[in-house]
Amino acid sequence: MKKSLILLLSLVTAALLAAGCGAAKDVPAAPPAAEPEAAQAPEAPRAAVADASQMAPVEDVVDPGLVPVRADALRDGVYDIAVDSSSSMFTVTSCELTVAEGKMTALMHTGGTGYLYIYPGAGEEAAQAAESAWIPYAEDAGGHTFTFPVEALDMGLDCAAFSKKKEMWYDRTLVFRADSLPLEAFRDGVFATAESLGLADGGYTVSVRLEGGSGRAAVESPAALRVEGGRAYAAIVWGSSSYDYMRIDAERFLPLNTEGNSAFEIPVAAFDRALTVYADTTAMSTPHEIEYTLYFDSASIEAAP
Repeated sequence: MKKSLILLLSLVTAALLAAGCGAAKDVPAAPPAAEPEAAQAPEAPRAAVADASQMAPVEDVVDPGLVPVRADALRDGVYDIAVDSSSSMFTVTSCELTVAEGKMTALMHTGGTGYLYIYPGAGEEAAQAAESAWIPYAEDAGGHTFTFPVEALDMGLDCAAFSKKKEMWYDRTLVFRADSLPLEAFRDGVFATAESLGLADGGYTVSVRLEGGSGRAAVESPAALRVEGGRAYAAIVWGSSSYDYMRIDAERFLPLNTEGNSAFEIPVAAFDRALTVYADTTAMSTPHEIEYTLYFDSASIEAAP
């Protein structure tokens, strides 16, 4: 009896184990747990870019007739240079151009504190660029200065400026003016001179183009050209009798005549380059000095008849 009971319990246990194993085979294995996706970094906020309706009127400061002047045309050194800006809201009050190792940089004094960064490109590019690519300001006598890379003079360069108040980028165009540099800043052979052209002492004529002022002034062209001792001098005859002196840098030149249209003789340091001159007019209620540029074309030089 006892043996029969033990045998029966063994048979039942075996059956239950067999059933359990079969059930385990029928249950599908649980799929492996999915790995959590990598967390996506939140997109950095994109600075706004001002559109035309949000900007002051834009002035076209790029003269298509100018030829870009690059660093290899200049001697290494630091020079004061004039900068034209397309916006009255971003003016450069003074600027020092540094030329070194084939590159140019400009330290621009803005005279205000309204901008925190500038960028050498368009506003859309600045907004997408890393902050490390933005050029921060430096303090200078209550204003902000920026050090800007200059690809070339006499060429329109994009410059985005970030407004502290508006917190957006504004598109500007800057032109660093080669005509504001002294002739000594240029390497030999960049511009033609009476000496490099081999002009013998004597009389010649040369075509001259006047720009600047109100656009109503004019000078006679061709102009008489005198060469003496390897230096050239041009007779500038204005279209009116209202000029009482001309000035180049700090040197003044008085009229050659007392009647008729105002005439002056001025030195021509170089041809094929815009030369900045000033002429004082008495045609207004008070005498007024006006800035002009004169361009003497070396290809037009002919011996005087």
